[in-house]
Amino acid sequence: MFPERKCEKSMKSIFLCGFMGCGKSTIGKLLAEMLNCEFFDMDEYIVHKEKKQIPEIFAEKGEQYFRETETAVIKELSKANGVIACGGGAMLKKENSEIASENGIVVYIEAPFELCYSRISGDKNRPIVMNNTKEELNFIYDSRIPLYKEHSSVTVSGNGTPKEIAESIAKIVNE
Repeated sequence: MFPERKCEKSMKSIFLCGFMGCGKSTIGKLLAEMLNCEFFDMDEYIVHKEKKQIPEIFAEKGEQYFRETETAVIKELSKANGVIACGGGAMLKKENSEIASENGIVVYIEAPFELCYSRISGDKNRPIVMNNTKEELNFIYDSRIPLYKEHSSVTVSGNGTPKEIAESIAKIVNE
């Protein structure tokens, strides 16, 4: 199931976490290129595996099922030796962060709410965005920050260009 290309250095997987819209996928692709690794977008991986879009999974099977699927996918991708952009809620669950930490490094991309909101506003592929107001999303954002920090190995600033942020993470990983 995993591509043949592995990171140049014998390193573990890099799990990127943070709020929706913080840049995990964009930064992850750049980081994977810099490290000559495979890149996995967890949400895309789940969509491919389930053969349904995320809103359909939420509607038909519920958020609990989706969260359990995230855990199974983290277990699976932790063996991939690449860069994994996690869904915005994946690292909120302690079990997920423990699996990820045992098999790699968890990097929290800390981006301001307004930046994240400008990227996710109106995104119909995000059930949590579609079912909440800006104020409610801000509350969700604020409640998730402590968990992201607690469940990650490293925090990097989400201010800057995607390339600058990817370079910052690459430097941390290579040290």
